[in-house]
Amino acid sequence: MPRDHRPAKSIRVLLAEDQGMMRGALALLLGMEPDIEVVAQVGTGDVIVDAALTHRPDVALLDIELPGMSGLDAAAELRDQAPDCRVLILTTFGRPGYLRRAMEAGAAGFLVKDGPVEELAVAIRRVLTGETVVDPALATAALSAGPSPLTARECDVLKASADGATVADVAARLHLSESTVRNYLSAAIGKTGTRNRMEALREARQQGWL
Repeated sequence: MPRDHRPAKSIRVLLAEDQGMMRGALALLLGMEPDIEVVAQVGTGDVIVDAALTHRPDVALLDIELPGMSGLDAAAELRDQAPDCRVLILTTFGRPGYLRRAMEAGAAGFLVKDGPVEELAVAIRRVLTGETVVDPALATAALSAGPSPLTARECDVLKASADGATVADVAARLHLSESTVRNYLSAAIGKTGTRNRMEALREARQQGWL
């Protein structure tokens, strides 16, 4: 039998990525590192916390845009339910708003997917020692962009409008009056400098505010 050259204590990693091919490739590449072991792979955000509680990873490597629950929301839940698990966000979308939200959710790192796997392995090791690891270009962009101008309620109303719902539909979903929904939409349109709610939704997503 071939000998296992892993150290006695490998870094246990949970990998959350909705694209099966990408997930498999990342797991394979990270598994080639002598001190890293991928102990769980999931394709939806709503099972991240359960997988973490079952497999007890040291580091959770999360995509942002996942079915069921975003990686950012899952990061916040992990902070509460699995505080010993460090979270590293790995995303295609290097948006300043996403970085701010990730840090607010307790993430220890934020990297974009176009980097080499060796950098990712180094980042995993660094966050486990207590460091915060952030893509330098994205950190600069986030500082210059400033915080999101949208309130939580304005974000809720924009997201509820995403499928083309009417004002009445949004009001019913969020248990608000129609006039309140119109006020929130008007405020969001003004703050994003757009002409209508769909443009406001698109701009807010582009900036990573939603």
